[in-house]
Amino acid sequence: MSVTFGILGPVAAWGTDGCPLALKGPRHRAVLARLIIARGQVVPVTRLVDDLWHTPPPKAVGVVRTFVSALRRALEPQRPPRMPARLLITDGPGYALRVEDDRVDSRRFEQSVAAAAALRPESALPRLQEALASWRGPALADFADEGWARTERSRLSELRLHAVERQAEARLALGRAAEAAPDLDAHVTEHPWREDGWRLLATALYRTGRQGDALAVLRRARTLLVEQLGVDPGPALRGLEADILAQDRRLDLPPGLGGTAERVWADAAAAYDRTVRPGTRARLESTVGLLRNLAVTGGDGLEVARRHRFAAIAAAEELGDPELTARVIGAYDVPAIWTRVDDAQHTADVISSAERVLQELPPGHHDPARARLLATIALESRGTRSARGLQAAQQAEQIARRLDDPGLLAFALNGVFMQTFHRAGLSPRRDQTGAELIALSARHGMVTYEILGHLIRLQARSALGDFLGANHHAIAVDRLAERNELPLASVFTAWYRALRLSLTDSVPAAEAAFRDAAARLGGVGMHGLEDGLLPMTLLCLRVLHGQPAQTRDLSGWGPHEPWATPLVLLARGDRAEAAARLRHMPDPPPGLLFEAQWSLVAQAAIGVGDRTMMERARTMLLPAAGEWAGAGSGLLTTGPVSRHLGDLTTALTSSR
Repeated sequence: MSVTFGILGPVAAWGTDGCPLALKGPRHRAVLARLIIARGQVVPVTRLVDDLWHTPPPKAVGVVRTFVSALRRALEPQRPPRMPARLLITDGPGYALRVEDDRVDSRRFEQSVAAAAALRPESALPRLQEALASWRGPALADFADEGWARTERSRLSELRLHAVERQAEARLALGRAAEAAPDLDAHVTEHPWREDGWRLLATALYRTGRQGDALAVLRRARTLLVEQLGVDPGPALRGLEADILAQDRRLDLPPGLGGTAERVWADAAAAYDRTVRPGTRARLESTVGLLRNLAVTGGDGLEVARRHRFAAIAAAEELGDPELTARVIGAYDVPAIWTRVDDAQHTADVISSAERVLQELPPGHHDPARARLLATIALESRGTRSARGLQAAQQAEQIARRLDDPGLLAFALNGVFMQTFHRAGLSPRRDQTGAELIALSARHGMVTYEILGHLIRLQARSALGDFLGANHHAIAVDRLAERNELPLASVFTAWYRALRLSLTDSVPAAEAAFRDAAARLGGVGMHGLEDGLLPMTLLCLRVLHGQPAQTRDLSGWGPHEPWATPLVLLARGDRAEAAARLRHMPDPPPGLLFEAQWSLVAQAAIGVGDRTMMERARTMLLPAAGEWAGAGSGLLTTGPVSRHLGDLTTALTSSR
């Protein structure tokens, strides 16, 4: 069994399958942490006793040996009796943890940061991005007040801050100042004494055309340093302020990067305006291409693209050319990962137009356009029980495979994915779809669909409890998104990291991580994802840890309200109202939260003793008996489905 250890956050260990190992209580974790930071050196038992207790109890040495025995059982559960331990060994007067550096997250982090220092910016940036993504919280987070952890915590924290600043430098060197600025703003807010952070932030702002903001940042730095520390800014900050005031050319973008790109864009746009007359079909099709790219760029791009998309469709229909309208509808092949639509009316209008154009296209011709219309219908029908969506997905896939068109097949597979939620337990099928998308997209350079494939597999592997595999896909998503300037993807990986934290850490720490992830959703236009997600996630977190729901107001749940409310009412002691809500509750809709919502129903039904609903919940969850409820979303979980099935079986048996 290959064990991985983590101290970049709460102390944890994971098995080969990526699942957390049960390390028992805080002192067991303290022993393990103490041995990890010793880097293979022997730590005497007497030192461990002194580290664990201010006033050691009687027979403290024996208690430490008991802790070590329990840790050995957790780390090497298959080790035969009396066989010497391989990882946590006894050596002379104490113990040592003998593990390769690549099995400890802090050591991998150090190696990555050191390696990045010798690389060019384009190679260093993904290396630093991956290294920083390995942090799950403050180093040794569960031992913040322990003297033995203080030095290592400080050393790792300083190295992390250094990595954040080197990541910003790499982004600036690559002409990505707009990406660097938000992270740097948060960095200096949390660590206001780091002059290098202020320097980088001011530079990033200047390079994005915000000279006034850059000077304001430098004034803020000066005020903090003078008023709080009684020192003037160093020469680097003073020199930067002078250069900004003089608009020194040394502050411009590196040669050959952003400036050149801007000139190319301006020249091409001007040439297009001169060459392609207003009101032509070519302009309409070009507009849809721009909207497609806009939808994946972050900011308010998705919402703006959605707003103009149907206007483009309507303009095409006005021209009375079904082939043109089919191309306009089908060109908007924006990859979709979430199973609830953002704008129901917009979706209904697009489906209606697509169905109408399908009927108008001459039979026996235009198969690529027909397949794109069918894929559009499959995607836009997600989260419903419409048989038409599944039929359209299957037809689009058949046409795409027959035509051997990679782009068309990727679009169709996205529709197939969206139509594999009609019952629980379909994660293996979605995993296969994700794997095909990754292979297809990597061969043909379709980056957005390659990211989609990794996100699908992240979700599916999480549902199957393979969190080590899910980690691999999260890293791949971040690397591709960073390299190709597609920031929306990081919304999902941020939530996934909070999900992973929720499996191993305390409820308050996981809550904080989920709230941070939710902050990334603001303003990105994914209303179908954002609406009610944070309250739903926090409720599932409490169910995961066996805690009652918070007795908060019965509002803010968005579309999740029918399945969340009964547990909240139970926590308030209102059993009768909870039972009434259950009796009139609609079935959860098909989608990524299907198993999570049914698990909430199951726990509420157990709480009020509703046999009918318990039996229904068991029937609906049974096909996913080997999965984790809700983890297929990559965002949240209420724990293994088998646990909920066990609770239902026990309750049903006892109520006979």
